[in-house]
Amino acid sequence: MKNVFLCVMTAALVMSGCARLDHLGKPPSFSPASATKEHTAMLSPGLPLRVDTSTPTDDASLWSGARQSLFGDRRAVQQGDILTVVIEIDEEAEISNATDRSRSGSESLGIPSLFGLPQRIDRELPTGATLSDAVSINSSSNSSGDGSVKRNEKLTLRVAATIVDVLPNGVLSIAGSQELRVNFEMRELLVSGYVRPEDISRKNEITYDKIATARVSYGGRGQITDVQQPRWGQQALDIVLPY
Repeated sequence: MKNVFLCVMTAALVMSGCARLDHLGKPPSFSPASATKEHTAMLSPGLPLRVDTSTPTDDASLWSGARQSLFGDRRAVQQGDILTVVIEIDEEAEISNATDRSRSGSESLGIPSLFGLPQRIDRELPTGATLSDAVSINSSSNSSGDGSVKRNEKLTLRVAATIVDVLPNGVLSIAGSQELRVNFEMRELLVSGYVRPEDISRKNEITYDKIATARVSYGGRGQITDVQQPRWGQQALDIVLPY
């Protein structure tokens, strides 16, 4: 029985620690964007678009609508094109709650006369002992909780991203990275996601709130970051130790 208990406890500790092994000595990993429902829906080409042959062309026009022309649309639309991602986050959230609960109970059971058994048993009991109050139970419980969450985030960044793939339904898959080294500290900005061509502005820019399955990471690596992080041994002990 003791071995079974130790095995169960060990399995519980291992299962609880596996969730934290992902960021052992490294930042937490993003969930894969290719496994989301959004990506699956984007892979479906949908119904084919009907081509309107009655639309006039500009073959005979002095003003061409090509991208290289003066009035051409130069927004990113194909693989390899570059667009600017504007990240402006100014969010604030505040949550507060309190809980208070109490309960009390009392139970008493006596058998002063049960076929004369209590009187016969009382003769054998020490002086002052009796079976007339055979059972007496008292219980009480009290619990209270108080919690609050307050967050304030503000971030303004701009990064150039590249179209890495064009999905069958026309949605663009973008990815961009930016690194800035100051002394011995490297600041890194990563962004990826899926955008619609019509959401890209005439300035060839798109805001982060129009990016589906957006993944934005802003952090750094270097001597300062290494000092701020706990040692790998400390992180491993925090995962294994139950107390």
